[in-house]
Amino acid sequence: MALAPNSHAITMLIRKLESIATLTDEQRQAIESLPMRIHNLSSRQDIVRDGDKPSHCCLILDGWACRYKLLDDGRRQIFSFHVPGDIPDLQSLHVHTMDHSLATMTKASVAFIPHENLLALTLRHPSLGALFWRSTLIDAAIFREWMVGMGRRLAFEQVAHLLCELYLKLQAVGLAEHYRCPLPITQIDLADALGLTNVHISRVVKEMRDRSLITLHDHTLVIEAWDELLRVSEFDPTYLQLEQRAAG
Repeated sequence: MALAPNSHAITMLIRKLESIATLTDEQRQAIESLPMRIHNLSSRQDIVRDGDKPSHCCLILDGWACRYKLLDDGRRQIFSFHVPGDIPDLQSLHVHTMDHSLATMTKASVAFIPHENLLALTLRHPSLGALFWRSTLIDAAIFREWMVGMGRRLAFEQVAHLLCELYLKLQAVGLAEHYRCPLPITQIDLADALGLTNVHISRVVKEMRDRSLITLHDHTLVIEAWDELLRVSEFDPTYLQLEQRAAG
């Protein structure tokens, strides 16, 4: 399959970057020149594995993905969820051996961008290099919030905080509005991300429904009481550094 620019892929990448910064016309044109190879993947398929030395970065176009690590006994820890527009393995540009795996969580379409082209882009346009660096710093901020959650928040607060985070990320790239968004992940996925049991997640979700905070149906989340969810989770969106915020 030949490498070539792809309009949908370019649109998703620009939309993601514009959620955290303002792009100039020159920056947009530079991004539009990136060659990409598009792949359609099945659900629960590894994109890159722990120990691999990838030669490209992966841009999520459609579907969801996660970063994770397996213990020897098969237990899984999810480090992050990723939605369209994300480049979950951007660090592989400079850290050449993967220390975790990246996998799809749903059927997904992804674009592989060769390292050599991304590196050349950042050398020609240092401001874009700084913007990609900003994106990885935001990922690190998300990790810190998850660590605080697992270490100090109650289970109810953890789940509420994560739902707020996911909604705002999706809203920023045009995939959520009116406090409604896709949520195609399972309770087991949530448990593996938050360090809780599936049973505990089930109880928390039931309590949220009983308190009319959320509804969940057919892989769609509706946040019925946004302000209350923010309050109980002590959610402060500053760490996401988004140009767009949920309102109304």
